[in-house]
Amino acid sequence: ADTVADRVRVPWFAGAVKIKVSLVPPLVLLPVFLHVAALHFLLGLVILTSLPVVVLWYYYLTHRRKERTLFFLSLGLFSLGYMYYVFLQEVVPRGHVGHSQVVALTGGLVLMLAALSRAKKDPGYLPIPAGDEKSSQRGLPNKGVRGSSNGLHGVTPSGAAGGRAVNGETKGYSRVSAEEPEGVKKDWCTKCQLVRPARAGHCRLCGRCVRRLDHHCVWINSCVGEQNHQAFILALSFFMLTSVYGITLTLHTVCRGRTPFVALFYCPGAYSDYSSALSFTCVWYCAIVTAGMGYILVIQLLNISYNVTEREARLALRDNTGRRLLGGLVIDTGQYNRGFLCNWGHFLSLGSSPPQRSAEDIV
Repeated sequence: ADTVADRVRVPWFAGAVKIKVSLVPPLVLLPVFLHVAALHFLLGLVILTSLPVVVLWYYYLTHRRKERTLFFLSLGLFSLGYMYYVFLQEVVPRGHVGHSQVVALTGGLVLMLAALSRAKKDPGYLPIPAGDEKSSQRGLPNKGVRGSSNGLHGVTPSGAAGGRAVNGETKGYSRVSAEEPEGVKKDWCTKCQLVRPARAGHCRLCGRCVRRLDHHCVWINSCVGEQNHQAFILALSFFMLTSVYGITLTLHTVCRGRTPFVALFYCPGAYSDYSSALSFTCVWYCAIVTAGMGYILVIQLLNISYNVTEREARLALRDNTGRRLLGGLVIDTGQYNRGFLCNWGHFLSLGSSPPQRSAEDIV
């Protein structure tokens, strides 16, 4: 597999460029599957049901192997581009979509891609110490370090570990050396050889510690942290608005005289010609993706409202220290929750100033 991956190259002006193999499958398979699904209603039902299952299976496979892959980023970006292409080629020529509506849809797509580009940038990586790993390890007191399965170690003024390791994570926050004021919550990461501030976490896929780590998002192939969380929410919001608008315009064109919701489930003329069938199939594909992204957006908005990250919620569930609210949609740890308005004010101020010690670092 490594030999094949190394030999997949594309000619370019400055020489052959190596192509990641995980980029290729969505570019080839997605158009094929959608065109086959448009041939018959039953084919569409089978394919559109199977696609989410296959994607979820591949996600859990790569997650279990702790592998980074460009498959999901490639699938997401190519899906956007291909849906836009089908809209322009199959829907707009029918004459039921105005120029202003095309401009609005295009504008939403551009804004979403701009926010996505910002979300792909530095999520708030903690700087790696200038010294090499061995020199950093020599500077540590041997008696004050106790290992855990994912490389997190607690260091306290007395040399005892400040946290108990459970399933590869450190339970609680580890107290650190006498250089820090008493009560400041920090913990030591032996992977990055640095002391992490409160709410920071180590991403096992990126191999870096991130400030206010929320989660590693496979759709952007990067972490979501203090510096890019706002852009991530903005990209999701623009995607939802643009996708719903595009679905509505397409259904109004393919299924005339019916509301979008009714047309999604009952559109007798959808398979009368191949163009309508392809458009209707793409609408259903968009609806499935939009539902999944909508769920992610709802969870994110609820977490922001309670000032909790996905990582903190997962640890609270594991340690049985959080409260399940709203039917389990959100886990309130109670640690940083200061009320709805204060929580959103804190989120909107993320990344607005250089990292500094805040009240959240104080116990």
